[in-house]
Amino acid sequence: MKSFWHHIKLLRPLNLLTGAFAMVVSAGIMNRFFETKTLLITICVVVCYNAAANAYNDVMDYKTDGVNRPKRPLVTGHVKIKTAMSLAVILFVVGSVFAFGLPIIARVIAIGISMPIMIIYSKILKGTPLIGNATVALILGLAFIFAGAAFNHMEPMILPALLAFGLTFVRELVKDMADIEGDTKAGLNTFPVKFGMHKSGYIAITAAFIVGLGSLVPFLNGYYGLPYLIILVLGVEIPLGMIVFSFLKSPEIEQAKRYSEVLKFSTIAGLMAFFIDNYVN
Repeated sequence: MKSFWHHIKLLRPLNLLTGAFAMVVSAGIMNRFFETKTLLITICVVVCYNAAANAYNDVMDYKTDGVNRPKRPLVTGHVKIKTAMSLAVILFVVGSVFAFGLPIIARVIAIGISMPIMIIYSKILKGTPLIGNATVALILGLAFIFAGAAFNHMEPMILPALLAFGLTFVRELVKDMADIEGDTKAGLNTFPVKFGMHKSGYIAITAAFIVGLGSLVPFLNGYYGLPYLIILVLGVEIPLGMIVFSFLKSPEIEQAKRYSEVLKFSTIAGLMAFFIDNYVN
């Protein structure tokens, strides 16, 4: 039983649940709850791809996780590297099979764009300053575009995709700041490793300011109402503001670790702002 749990832990079940939840909320934003079959397929594709990417990423990050995340199943030896690679391949294949049950645009986004980017990121781009961060942000943003394509209703998902991209970019940069010690030892060329914590802090502040300001535009333009603003302020603007004020003083590794965890939930909060406003108004 312990061995089974370690293999599940490798796939990061909380992230998978978050991905599934994001697809459910996306269906709600598009008023497509009644299309049950399509919703289930999108959930299966997203969960399989995320699980595969998580397993593959842990294989590629084996050395750095020895410092940054020593409790990961591969590092502790509870899961073998060959097993993790096999799981990644199987899950990518299964996710792709599910994708064939969706419209062609959704298939192209999943199989032709998202999956290759996930693999290329873990293999090549992860340690590339800012490009690696932008790649992860793109993958998450594409998940919402994929949902729109699956339901043949992409327009309502453009703003959620942009917000997800922005928040993920900030989180990935902050996460790199938190991982600077392990990344340095592993020889990864992330932005904090190459340019230091202070310059990274300035980039994070700038990105957080742009995302925070940009996410207010739909409300200021009257596209979304007060429910959107309230949830956005509580779940997105306040965490981004905390990053700005904290990093203005002096960006520290412990701060970065704390904020990278907080920002995990900001994307869901932003998504809920779109969802609730859609139903209240």
